[in-house]
Amino acid sequence: MEPRIWLIAGPTASGKSALAARLARETGGEVVGADSMQLYRDLQVLTARPSPTELQGEAPHHLMGIADAAEAWSVGRWVRAAEPLIAEILARGRPAIVAGGTGLYFAALTEGLADVPEVPPEVRAETAATYDALGEDAFRQTLAGVDHEAAARIAPGDRQRLCRAWEVHAATGVSLTEWQARTRPVLAPGSWRGVVLEPPRPALYDRCDARLEWMVANGALDEVRALMARGLAPELPAMKAVGVRELADHVAGRASLQEALAAAQRETRRYVKRQTTWLRHRMAGWPRITALEPEAQWRQFLALEPALTP
Repeated sequence: MEPRIWLIAGPTASGKSALAARLARETGGEVVGADSMQLYRDLQVLTARPSPTELQGEAPHHLMGIADAAEAWSVGRWVRAAEPLIAEILARGRPAIVAGGTGLYFAALTEGLADVPEVPPEVRAETAATYDALGEDAFRQTLAGVDHEAAARIAPGDRQRLCRAWEVHAATGVSLTEWQARTRPVLAPGSWRGVVLEPPRPALYDRCDARLEWMVANGALDEVRALMARGLAPELPAMKAVGVRELADHVAGRASLQEALAAAQRETRRYVKRQTTWLRHRMAGWPRITALEPEAQWRQFLALEPALTP
């Protein structure tokens, strides 16, 4: 088989990791993680990241557990790491299998990512101070004056992206929306095949609930305790991982374990719904695998026509 690029997207617990590992074993490929939370080494259990043995096994895995929770990885930083890595894998004569649940990573690969210049630290600090002084609503209104589209599309409570939009304009004089319009795909058309895993929602919810129970019994609370002990800023991406805030309430004595687990399960189901909605909208043209155990359909994936783009 000629070296190629496979993209496997899907919501939490949909079977992406199993399908990616199976495909890698069958094709001699290597897996590239496309999950914004599995990047952080502090969150192995809570993000269901493959074990260290699996990461270095027969099918090597990359971009998993490589960042510290004190770091704030962006889509751009991930792309800058993933692009040369994919090229290296292909140069070794092996397929690259990109798998994960962060839809924006796949959009950046297949649609493009704005090549925005680095924002100076002083601009970031000024932006954070302005946000704190104004509050979200007034800050959003101010942003709308220079980037109406960004102010309208960024979800409520997403301080990181609101500040990012303002920082870009403040540093460059060009809105983030305009920068994003000047994009090119990272992956050449025809060089990749993509699939979205979309198992039945009720069964997926049941799997998520069971997996969280397993996580709590197998180290998730210890991971949260360790994060809390570091006193990290709550706006860091790792601190926003699903389950961290809910289990932290238990660790801090604000909720019973049963209450914290139920809250984490509820938030996970909401997250799955948001992921599925996003993938249906942005990757409507990608083929779907709807089996709860997608690993069983991997040969169907191999038979898909190449370059089925969104």
